Amino acid sequence: MTPRSRLVPYITAREGEVADSFASLRATFDATGRARLGYWDETRQDRDVNGVLWSRVSQSIGGDGLPAGEPKWRLVHPARQRETMLHLRCQVCGANARTSEGILFLESRKDSVPTSSTTVRTAQPPVCRRHARVASKKCDYLAKHGSVALLAQSAPLYGVLGTPHTYSDNGVQVLVGDDAPVPYGDPALRWFLASQLVRTVRAFTVVDLHDLAPAP
Repeated sequence: MTPRSRLVPYITAREGEVADSFASLRATFDATGRARLGYWDETRQDRDVNGVLWSRVSQSIGGDGLPAGEPKWRLVHPARQRETMLHLRCQVCGANARTSEGILFLESRKDSVPTSSTTVRTAQPPVCRRHARVASKKCDYLAKHGSVALLAQSAPLYGVLGTPHTYSDNGVQVLVGDDAPVPYGDPALRWFLASQLVRTVRAFTVVDLHDLAPAP
């Protein structure tokens, strides 16, 4: 989304939201005694159901319980992205994105239009029918490359995006990573700081947004 549209997606980062410092990280041990990345004052909420550590960023919440403050366009808040992706909520309004027809995801046409044989992995949470057309038109990236709507019957969790770390005599260190998602179960996740949840979009149909039933 851009400042031209004042509709600010729920997952968009806001001014005043600050990430925890690097000094908050340390080497810790799990229940089996194996070393892994952790926080000095770690809580249960810092890890997901698969035990992966997540980036901490404060949240600026208004009196209505929704994100407040000037948007940091093109930046995504880790906790809100994780929330909407985990519970399949709309990335724009935070409402339930599941329908009797399936779950709607928007993808870029930059590479090609996906087919039934294409493996589609996305860190973009789904959209509800009410905001699907708005998101496809107002998002700079989708507007530039064109968008395609995928109505999925299945979208299992795959893994995470984030930053790899390591530990040496000098303590915890950041490694150079890439943009490829790391699947759950990969040993590398023991020293990984996640920032976005990734799903695999399966059993999908490419649809025209105008052909979908209108939002109730």
